[in-house]
Amino acid sequence: MYYVVTGAAGFIGSNLVKALNERGVSDIIAVDDLGRGDKVVNLADCEIADYLDKDAFLEAIEEGEFNGALTAILHQGACSDTTETDGRYMMQNNYRYSCALLEFCIAEEVPFIYASSAAVYGAGKVFREARECEAPLNVYGYSKFLFDQWVRRRWSEFTAQVVGLRYFNVYGEREQHKGRMASVAFHFFNQYRAAGGVRLFEGSGGFGNGEQRRDFVSIEDVVKINLFFLDHPDKSGIVNTGTGTAQSFNEVAVAAVNACRKARKEAPLALAEMQQQGIIRYIAFPEELRGKYQSYTQADVSALRDSGYTAAFLTVGQGVARYCEKLLKRAGE
Repeated sequence: MYYVVTGAAGFIGSNLVKALNERGVSDIIAVDDLGRGDKVVNLADCEIADYLDKDAFLEAIEEGEFNGALTAILHQGACSDTTETDGRYMMQNNYRYSCALLEFCIAEEVPFIYASSAAVYGAGKVFREARECEAPLNVYGYSKFLFDQWVRRRWSEFTAQVVGLRYFNVYGEREQHKGRMASVAFHFFNQYRAAGGVRLFEGSGGFGNGEQRRDFVSIEDVVKINLFFLDHPDKSGIVNTGTGTAQSFNEVAVAAVNACRKARKEAPLALAEMQQQGIIRYIAFPEELRGKYQSYTQADVSALRDSGYTAAFLTVGQGVARYCEKLLKRAGE
């Protein structure tokens, strides 16, 4: 019996493969699209049973090759570029592909844990798993929203666990291949090491410079939540995967800079000191993002807590510092 992880060479997927390995599980079918081969480094230290291209995997399940052979599917594969404008590609890749996998899971009674997104909430101010709170601003968010809606309509037909995890702003190891779509923690870390300073957006959405606030959640916590549901196949639902606390981009920048300073045995600085010294500076808010940007997100984690998940979350100060320490160690510093 195999576990399937789609998007296995990607950010969250590769972290899940590694976490399964740490449990002693290596009977894993890794599924991805390696049209961009650079992300394969995320699997280099992982143990898997086999790799399949996502189209080959879909063909295999449609032909019955995996009937009776799967323990669970952890579906992380998707186009996560929030600026992608090709709606046909986005809907085929994120929506139709997900529908096909879930149809298989219904027929085979296989647990299905999939990646949704906080992008379904758009510019809303209430981030609760309810239809009245959902109004995506782009086709990426819409593709995730539509699949969640499809799941809700089919709920009475499910034969095994189905869990949709609405990821908020995830940061952490194995995201380097994402380029401009990598987390701000990753970008701030690299900016500071390269130039001794970081760049944040000027104010928007009623927030001051760098004070736009998001629910930043560490990949460590995201993996724990996935494994919690994997360990509790009796629990299903669409649940927010965030910390329940919004923190500012300024706070992320301060944490990243001070982690680098600590490695150099330099004293930490407060935000005001970084601003005064020009370490943190602000750039004009991009015109192309106006009306399409979430200036504030904060997960309502009531449903997650009601499911029985009780672990504490890493704060930005804790999680970003740990992440930067790992990046520095990888860089040999």
